Amino acid sequence: QGFAFTPFARRTHFRRRMHLCTLAAMASNQLVWECLKVNNSFMRKSRRKCQTKMIMSAEPGNLLGLHSYKFSGLASSKVFDISAKKSGSKESIVMTTSHKKGSRAARPGLRVLTTGVKKSSKKGVAQVAKAMEGGFYRQDLLELAKVKYQKVKTSFKKKKGVFKSRRATK
Repeated sequence: QGFAFTPFARRTHFRRRMHLCTLAAMASNQLVWECLKVNNSFMRKSRRKCQTKMIMSAEPGNLLGLHSYKFSGLASSKVFDISAKKSGSKESIVMTTSHKKGSRAARPGLRVLTTGVKKSSKKGVAQVAKAMEGGFYRQDLLELAKVKYQKVKTSFKKKKGVFKSRRATK
């Protein structure tokens, strides 16, 4: 109760605690997936009885939104995602990637980087391809990322209203 840390003891105690936290945060990807695959807060299961039981996922960094190890953003050391971001009336396309430094994996707030992507089809697809090749991501996700970029881009298009002519045809 009356025990007080000396400055040296406080520093070593803090370092010891930080070391334990970084060791706990650096678990293997397979171990993290084994913990997450049965139940987590990002899983979206269908309540209907259907033939195909597709479990969706709303976790950040999941490229397709499927609950699988291949696309998981939490259980993977290399996170890649393309999503839409809306601030006010402005809509933008955002690319989420994992940080290049491995030490950032122990810091949840700094683990991923978000970068804006150009809306021009040619420049945007080139930017996505360059990020995939430069970050040494899996090349099988490149085509899926390009398709998702196109889908996010087309989701920004608004329906044009059909106007009736006031003049009646006689």
